[in-house]
Amino acid sequence: MVEFALVMPVLFLVLFGIIQFGALYNDYITVTDAARIGARKAAVSRQTGNPVGLATTATKNAASDLDDLTKLGVSVTATAWVPGADVTVQTSYPYSINILGMVVASGTLKSSTTERIE
Repeated sequence: MVEFALVMPVLFLVLFGIIQFGALYNDYITVTDAARIGARKAAVSRQTGNPVGLATTATKNAASDLDDLTKLGVSVTATAWVPGADVTVQTSYPYSINILGMVVASGTLKSSTTERIE
């Protein structure tokens, strides 16, 4: 019983750390996939009136699994809206790793995807 009482805090700390890193990894995958979907939408919608708006909307719709979509930053840049030019979608989302109420680490998840405009 005494050994369990000594090991239990460390065990819980490791368990909560694993849970927080799993949630962080899920957010990273979501941000990366949203950038890919936004870049694909921008690449195929050059003939529409607002390809940047469509790509931004597609990116935010793809990131609906995130806790706070208002914190998702989306940037769409194209060299020119002509076939063969490149379009880049960059996404950013802040994170913080909380273990038992203490912020252990924080920063910004970033992802960038470049596609060729069709």
